[in-house]
Amino acid sequence: MPEAKASQGLARLGQAGRYFAQGLRLMVGLPDYGGYLEHMQRTHPDQEPMSYEAFFRERQQARYGGRAGKCC
Repeated sequence: MPEAKASQGLARLGQAGRYFAQGLRLMVGLPDYGGYLEHMQRTHPDQEPMSYEAFFRERQQARYGGRAGKCC
């Protein structure tokens, strides 16, 4: 039984690491394309997911609003 508990502990640690990495990516503004693909497969299997390039542009648009750069 100790092997099963160790395996469960490693699985939890791996999941925590994935959540931590995702949080870091979101903090620095990197969109999570893998999460988007999983969401599309799970909830919209009949729709074609965006390419990475289209996804990245859409996320930039959502974050920065497509405004021209302004100083100060």
